[in-house]
This record gives sequence, C-alpha cells and structure tokens, in this order.
Amino acid sequence: MDQIEQFKSQTRLPTFAIPKHYDLKLKINLSACTFEGIVDITLDIVEETKFLVLNVLELTVSEVTFKGSDHQEVCPSDVLVEKDDEILVLVFNGGLAVGEGILGIKFSGVLNEHMKGLYRSTYYVGEKKKNMAVTQFAAVETRRCFPCWDEPALKATFKITVEVPPELMALSNMPVIEEKINGDVKTIYFDKSPLMSCYLVALVIGELDHIEERTSDGTIVRVYCSLGKTDSGRFALKIAIKSLEIYKNFFSMPYPLPKLDLASVPDFAAGAMENYGLIIYREQDLLCDEFHSSASNKQRVAVVAAHEVGHMWYGDLVTMEWWTDIWLNEGFATWVSYLAVDTFFPEWKMWDQFLAETADGLKLDALEESHPIEVEVCHPRSLDEVFDAISYNKGCGVIRMLQGYLGHDTFQRSLASYMKRYAWKSTKTKDLWDVINEESGIDVNNLMNTWTKQKGYPVLYVKLEDHTLEFNQSHFLSSGSHGDGQWIVPVTICFGSYSTCKSFLLETKSEKMDISDILSSLDDHTSSAEKINREKVHEQIWIKVNVEQTGFYRVKYDDILATQLKKAIKAGYLSPSDRFGVLDDSYALSEACELPLSALLSLIVAYAKELDYIVLSRLIEICSIIANISKDAFPNSSDKLICFFNNLLSFSAEKLGWDLVSGESHLNSLLRSEVLTALAMFGHNETQNEATKRFHAFVEDRNTSLLPPDTRRVAYVAVMKNTTATNRTGFESVLNLYRDMDVGQEKSRLLRTMACSSDPNIVLEALNFSLSSEVREQDVIFGLRGISFEGREVAWCWLKENWDLIWKRWGSSLIITNFIRDIVSLFSSEEMAEEVEAFFETRISPSIARTLKQKIEQIRIKARWIKNIKKESDLEELVDKLAQWDKFNQNHSGESFTPTKLFVA
Repeated sequence: MDQIEQFKSQTRLPTFAIPKHYDLKLKINLSACTFEGIVDITLDIVEETKFLVLNVLELTVSEVTFKGSDHQEVCPSDVLVEKDDEILVLVFNGGLAVGEGILGIKFSGVLNEHMKGLYRSTYYVGEKKKNMAVTQFAAVETRRCFPCWDEPALKATFKITVEVPPELMALSNMPVIEEKINGDVKTIYFDKSPLMSCYLVALVIGELDHIEERTSDGTIVRVYCSLGKTDSGRFALKIAIKSLEIYKNFFSMPYPLPKLDLASVPDFAAGAMENYGLIIYREQDLLCDEFHSSASNKQRVAVVAAHEVGHMWYGDLVTMEWWTDIWLNEGFATWVSYLAVDTFFPEWKMWDQFLAETADGLKLDALEESHPIEVEVCHPRSLDEVFDAISYNKGCGVIRMLQGYLGHDTFQRSLASYMKRYAWKSTKTKDLWDVINEESGIDVNNLMNTWTKQKGYPVLYVKLEDHTLEFNQSHFLSSGSHGDGQWIVPVTICFGSYSTCKSFLLETKSEKMDISDILSSLDDHTSSAEKINREKVHEQIWIKVNVEQTGFYRVKYDDILATQLKKAIKAGYLSPSDRFGVLDDSYALSEACELPLSALLSLIVAYAKELDYIVLSRLIEICSIIANISKDAFPNSSDKLICFFNNLLSFSAEKLGWDLVSGESHLNSLLRSEVLTALAMFGHNETQNEATKRFHAFVEDRNTSLLPPDTRRVAYVAVMKNTTATNRTGFESVLNLYRDMDVGQEKSRLLRTMACSSDPNIVLEALNFSLSSEVREQDVIFGLRGISFEGREVAWCWLKENWDLIWKRWGSSLIITNFIRDIVSLFSSEEMAEEVEAFFETRISPSIARTLKQKIEQIRIKARWIKNIKKESDLEELVDKLAQWDKFNQNHSGESFTPTKLFVA
C-alpha cells in the first residue's frame, strides 16, 4: 500500500497516460439491479511509468490487462483501490513504455438508488412496477459506472455496446448502428462518438415512447418519455429544434452530431443534464400539457430546453478545462437560453425576467461565505456546491454586463471565434478573454478579472453636489461589513429620460463627473416656463444609475436623488427593469442595515399600482420576507403590516381577476398566480374564501374550468393555510389529490404547499409524508418548500431527528443541500445560528460545508437586521399609518398620498 501514498489526497490525476478512446461494453440486469462490463481504453503513455492511476468508485474490478505498442500483454502486479480518493492504482513490475497502449478492465457494479452514476429508476406499466437504468455522470460520477479518467479536460471518443432484454429500448449519445437479438438478450451497438468529456457519456434503458422531427439541415430531434405521454413532449421538441437553429447561426457553428435526443425519466436529481446528443430530464421539466401545465410550467420547459441545447456548444463542444471554470458552461448556457427564448417569445419579455436570475446571484454573492466565479475545487465531493447561484446566476449576470459594454454584434462575433478556435477542446476563462480582446480590440482581461477572480461585487454610493455627480465604490456585504474588493465597473447613467444617457468605466475607488453639459442639454429641450433652476437641480430631475440593470452591482443614492427616483417611479417614468432595480437594491441595503426599514416601506408605497410581472413578483418576495421578519422584530404590529401588504396587492388582484381572459398575455397569467398566491399566504379573507370554493369544485370535477393550472397553487395554499390538527379535512383532500395525480408538475405543486399550514402539527405530518415511499426521492425538495413561519421550530427538530436517515438516502446527491437551505434559513437569531453550528459540528462533509456556512451567515444577517429594526423608534407609528393606507386612499380620492408627504425616509 505504500506505493499509492504518492497518489492519495491529490486534486487531479497524474498525467503519465492520457485516454484517447473508450470501447465500453455493458451488460445490465434490471431484475437484479446489477451490471457488469468490459472497457478497453486506448491510452497515450506520455512518459515511462510503473503506474496507471484512474478513477473508480463502488465498482468491483475483476481483471486488468495492458497491451503496449509492442503487442505484448502484461498484467499489473498490484491492483489497488483507494476508496476515499476514488482512484484505482495499477502497479506494473516493468515500466510501461512511451507510446500507445490498450488498458482492458473487467468490472461489475450495482444500480444504485442515489440518482448518480448508473442508477435505477422505476416506472409503472399499468399496475406493474418496472426498473429502468439511467445515468447521471456530472460532475464526477462516471467512475461509478466504469473505470475512467474522470476529468473534463481528458476528452476521448467512445464506442458503447449494451446488452439488455429484447423488449427494452436503449439510448446513448450516438445513434444505434446495429442490433442483434440472441434468445433473451438484445445487443445494441452505438456509433462512435466525437471527442467529449467522460461526464457527458449517457445511457437510458427502459420502455419508452418517442416523437421526432428534423431540423432544416437534417438533424433528427426526438423526445422520449414514458409510454402514452408523447403528446406532452411536443412543446419541448419545438423549442429544441428552434434552439438548434438559432445557436447554429449565433455561434456560426453547426450542431455536429447526427441526432439529438431529449429523454424524460421518472427519477432525476437535477432538472436536466446536457449529455452530448442525449439530454436527460426529470419529467416535469420536459413534458407539459394543457390541463396540468401552468404558464410558469410552460416557460420553465422552454428555458430548460434552450439551456440544455445551448450546452451542446457551451460545455460539450467547448468544455472547461477544470471545474474551476464551470461558469463557462453554466453561466453561458443560462445567458443563451434567455437569448433564445426571447427570440421565440418576445412578448414574454425574457430580458426583464432575466433580472430574477441576477438577483439570485447578487443575493448569494453578498455573503462573506461566497466564492469567486473562478472557484478553487480541491475535493470531488465539494463539486456539487459550486453548481450554485455564483456559477449560474452571477456568471450569466457578468456575461450580460460584458455584452452591454462591448455591444451585441462585437460580443456575438467574439463568441463565434471562440467556438471555432476551441471546438472539441477544453479552455480556461483567460482563453475566452483573449479571443474577445482580439475581436473587439478592447482589453477585457483587467476588466473581467475583477469580476471572476474575486468574490463579491460593489455598491456604488452616488451623490450629487452642485453640478457634479460623485461615485464611490465599496465591497457590498449583507452582513454590513465592508470587504476590500475593488472592481472595474461599467457604469451607465440615465438623466431624466432614456434619451439622455452616459456611460464610463469606474476604475478607481471614487470618481467625479461634471454634468453641466447634460443640464444644458436638458434646458434645450424644455420651454422657457419649465427651465431648470440650476440651483435646485437636485429637486427637479431624476438620475438612475445602472440603466436597465445590466450591471452586476448595487447603487445607493443620496437622500435627494432617492426621493426623486421615488417620484419618478410613482409617475411611471422608469422602465420595469429600472423599477425592479431600485426596489431590489433598496431591499438589499435595508437588510444590510444601510437603509432603514421605514425608508424601504416608504418606497414600496410608490409601487401601489404596479402591474408589471417582473417588478410585482419581486415586490411580493420582498413583502413576504419583511412579513416574516416583522414577526420577530415587532410581533405586536406584524398583523398591521400584513394588512398593508394585502391592501397593496389588492389593486393588481382586482385588475387581473381569477379567470383567464381571452387573448391575455402570458405575463398576466404568470402574474395572476403570483398575486393571488401571495394574498392567500397573507391570509386575505376574500382570496382564501374564493380559492377554497374553487378547490372544492376541482375536487368534485377535475375538468372544471374554475381552477385551471395557473391558479391551482393559490387554492392549495388557501386550503392548507386553514388546515389544523383539529380540522384536517383540507389536508386529507390535498393528500388524496396527490395520490390520484400522475403528472409530475401537479404532484410538485401539491407538495410545495403541504407544509405551509400555520399548525406545527400539520407541518410535521407534511414533512414526514415527504420522506414516505409515496414521494419519489427526487421530489423531496418540493416537500421542503413553503414551510410556514409557525412550523419552523418543528421543522428544525424534524431535521435533527431524521438527519441520519436523510444523510443515508441523499448524502451523495445534489438534493442534500436543500434540507439545510429550506429549513435552516427560516431562522433569524444568534442563538439559532449557534445551535445549528453545534448540531452540524460533528456532521460536516465537503458536500454540505459551504452551504451550511452560507445559511448560518444568513441567519446572523437577519438577526442583525432585526436588532437594527428594533432601534427605529418611529417604525410602529409608520406601520399603523400603512395599515390604514387603503382606507385613506378611498376616503381622500382627491388627495395625493405619497410617502414623501407623510413619512421621512
């Protein structure tokens, strides 16, 4: 064993040998849930060595041979497995000579139930339960299926052969070139693949239906799904075909494979996985139908399909060299998915909706426990945690910022050149910047390194003195601390209208801008009666920094500029994106105790007649957070605050109504669900009563038009909010609906609401149900969503009592972090932060370490916020006034109720 010490605890495999081709044969026994195989790996021995080191996990290796360029076959003297490092070390008595050789390995394994590697999924044909074999190899799980060099840069070609029962279908990355049936065994031979990373190899084996179409250049695109569900795949098929066409043109590079399959499987830990030529989905992210799919379900299917097809270029054709640069895959795939769907459905306003992506990135990156986009990865089991809002959301956010800085045409031309140069290869972030430098003539290295090599982002403090705008940047942290980061910031500014804008690079900590010329320009466009009083310019124009929110940073204005922006919002001068930005920045500043909660509430009043989807949905999120915070900060007045939120949302609820209006927009459908669900959550009597009546109609008649998919969640929430241990009829009805449904989207919608009851006993029952055999392991994440404020204590006790079981079932899965995120983050006291730390002190592992630290930090951020709120002496008086806000408006319809008139920010 001393021979393998040099290979232990290493981040990367040694480079004695490089794989060039895998010839893989697998025989799968679905009844016994086992498999056995032979893999012949063509290697390039680049330096003489006595060792070959590759990855293996949970496989039994039974035979190993090596045939070198001299055609002599040798066997290793030692075959050593190091379980903790997930490696197989082969020791040879004589050194292996430089040159080509073939390593042959026989192995066997078990189809696991953890949705990683080669695993078992289950489905029903009639009443009969059957097994299916599925792969999920990202990020480092190929080693669970066959011995391999499981690193993204080590691209190779693959020739795959599988043996299955004759009645089953097998899918892989490449088309089938031959099938042979011999008794009760069908052997399926797949064509040789192009160069690709191990983690992109894929298999699906089971009973499947499919539909297909061809692109304009002849590529076959198919959607595979469970028997009888093909009609539900037509929308995704349409999106996939359109995406292939748009990306082919955008990247000036055709899709290189002869086919693309999209396969839904019953059990899948992620939403989807971009295996080259065979994208695998969980059912609800691929299939949608008219009766069960809401507008948000349909949009989700479109975005996921466009995202995964985008990976065929960003990730599969050009792959990051190491997981440090995973954002090159995920950030770009997220960005191009919005580009594509916005092209298909411009009325969906996807670039406005994109702000929800960047908001998630900004939220996570404001933590001291964040990480850079180019993140150091030292342990394979920590990889799952970097598939997070930094890689995806911040990644796509800085891409959009760079696109805005360079211009669309220059950016597109640069990406096309990057694709052409690095096709079939692996890259680092610097390779992309170098290509952009060449194509644009602009040195983006220094600019972008400040965004990808350091964590965090700046807040720009903006102040207007006389005719000079002053900018100061500081590392923004929700904790209220100030980091030492400094960025090169592409700043955009709008002065009083979108026709008067300016931009510059803020390359230092602070900078001043003389705006006298802009004021003169504004004077030229006003009548003599409206001439700007230069001495009172602060009070007469509004200034918006970060126009359309294309920059990944926050802005804090001085009091006068903030007041003017508030007036501009109320008057309808700002675009939806900018209204979103002012609100989101103000919320973040309040949470960081840089803005009083009273000032945030004062701003919220300016959104009283908001009807834009992206703005109102963010307003609802913020109101929900404030409502829960208020229960800890000022419990005696929290009901009054919720009354204000109900009154605030009643305007949009009345405009939208309950029922679909013929010809109404997709965004109105999304908005109706958001607004009515929020009112049901806030206990709005009229909404809860109407929702309950419609729920009962749906229980009696599943075909009723009274409860279409867009409003079903509202009804489920209303019923569960009024369910108690002594009045549990509603809960039983929701459970019965769940048991009767066979559609993933509907089942997840029901699961998401079960724990929102105000009765802790019902919350506990809902959580226990999520662990039962009635809920697929992939769907437990939905059972954790929406836990009520009143149920947080029982949820924490439940998590502690069940942790050993949870760890056993999900510890090796992407899903494990959901238990921490959705339960731990419900708390807001230092005492709970310490209790969580103490519980996990002996239960920490690389797969949850970062998430745990982040959630504990968020508890402490909320605790600090609450402490700060309690110091606001006039806050409860403000809340009393807000509770009367709707009545005030009705009784004083001729007066203008503005926060600047009644409240001091």
